[in-house]
Amino acid sequence: MVSSDTQRPAAITIEGASKLFLDGAVVAFHDLSLSIAAQEILCIVGPSGCGKTTLLRCIAGLADLSAGRLLVHGRPVAGPPEGVAMVFQHFGLLPWKTVWDNAAFGLAMNNAPAATIKERVSHYLALAGLAGFEKHYPYQLSGGMQQRVGLVRALAMNPSVMLMDEPFAALDAQTREVLQEELLGLMQRPSERKAVVFITHSIDEAILLGDRVAVMTARPGRIKEILEMPWGWPRDVNVVRADPRFAELRAHIWDGLRPARLDASSAFAAAGD
Repeated sequence: MVSSDTQRPAAITIEGASKLFLDGAVVAFHDLSLSIAAQEILCIVGPSGCGKTTLLRCIAGLADLSAGRLLVHGRPVAGPPEGVAMVFQHFGLLPWKTVWDNAAFGLAMNNAPAATIKERVSHYLALAGLAGFEKHYPYQLSGGMQQRVGLVRALAMNPSVMLMDEPFAALDAQTREVLQEELLGLMQRPSERKAVVFITHSIDEAILLGDRVAVMTARPGRIKEILEMPWGWPRDVNVVRADPRFAELRAHIWDGLRPARLDASSAFAAAGD
């Protein structure tokens, strides 16, 4: 069940990475090594506080490592790397801008030609089921539609790497499942495949979406194991859920996370005494 090395070239390489805060008093993650292949979806699960989001911010060039090495397409990360887009948990839409302007925001900031903006934004709004909503404002949309706009904004940048920080966590269960299926449908288009690092607290979501699932330990976060998902592409959500291996993988990952969660709960309870 532990994965073997992929044969595809690495989009992201992390070697011996550590991130410290407060002059070393808090260690988010320590001596972490990981490789994400081009066009691979790697889902990362782990207990709260294990450094998942901090790791994503380091890959995005929004925070610096305290130690170790981080490469995107073979180049050291020193500031936001070219070809990397991030999708946040809380939509991150500008409330005074329309759906169109929010979706086009990244391209406009990069001074993309008007024709490129029109072509890409129109294409991805249609794929996301948002055609006809171009002139709406975020407050006029449901949570699921707002997250679609955030996804379109990232995809319109035509990134080679997408970083997704619990993008569906704030949504209700039904909307979350719909967007999981829509993301799978999108990633199954050969022209849309990218390297994706997807942070989630949902084991089910990680199994459904990932080529591999990386399990992290409690803080300081390390990679405990990396599991290869046995389903290739195209991938049908209903087929995956009905496969006995789905339940086996879920139980295995949960068993690996349980001690870390119990340790975190004990520490929280002790802090309250």
